[in-house]
Amino acid sequence: MAATGETQPAKHQEVGHKSLLQSDALYQYILETSVYPREPQPMKELREVTAKHPWNLMTTSADEGQFLNLLLKLINAKNTMEIGVYTGYSLLSTALALPEDGKILALDINRENYEIGLPIIEKAGVAHKIDFREGPALPLLDQMVEDEKCHGSFDFIFVDADKDNYLNYHKRLIDLVKIGGVIGYDNTLWNGSLVAPPDAPLRKYVRYYRDFVLELNKALAVDPRVEICQLPVGDGITLCRRIS
Repeated sequence: MAATGETQPAKHQEVGHKSLLQSDALYQYILETSVYPREPQPMKELREVTAKHPWNLMTTSADEGQFLNLLLKLINAKNTMEIGVYTGYSLLSTALALPEDGKILALDINRENYEIGLPIIEKAGVAHKIDFREGPALPLLDQMVEDEKCHGSFDFIFVDADKDNYLNYHKRLIDLVKIGGVIGYDNTLWNGSLVAPPDAPLRKYVRYYRDFVLELNKALAVDPRVEICQLPVGDGITLCRRIS
């Protein structure tokens, strides 16, 4: 609690934010100056709808959505995959970035959450780009790995799902993304907990998944098949460009 006469630092107004910036005011400056004024209306609408959901911490932050949208345009992505959809904010960002004949294979265990955002996605005119599949991703990925035609068929893959399976996803996705293509793993700085002392008071789910994220980061750092860049955007996103 602040002493008398002191002011508390402003808190993030972005619902579901996971920014690691030390200054909440600086993060709010980024949102209000560079992100919100350029945010497409459908994404704004979906962000506001998602903010009312009890699990809104699961959503992709607005600055990360903007980053993904620009990245996909820079790499001229056309065929993509998303593992972990939630209400579809990052999915909508991707769909808006892809050309008219672009495709997204969207995998999630919960169709109900996806259908929260679906009317907005449809209104935005990009629902035809999305092939949503409900259920665990690994069985489908295994089928795709067995099919030689799927190897190297994806330009971009975004993973924002169960952290305890990230390495299992990577073992399969490396065959499915093309050489020169990109895999993005979300939450790779995991609430800043990766450098917290062992006795730090962490929330149960943060503590549980921390070791899996640490394991992923170590594996990606030495994987000779990719070159990587870990960015402090949102809760941390690691980009892996396949080189072999």
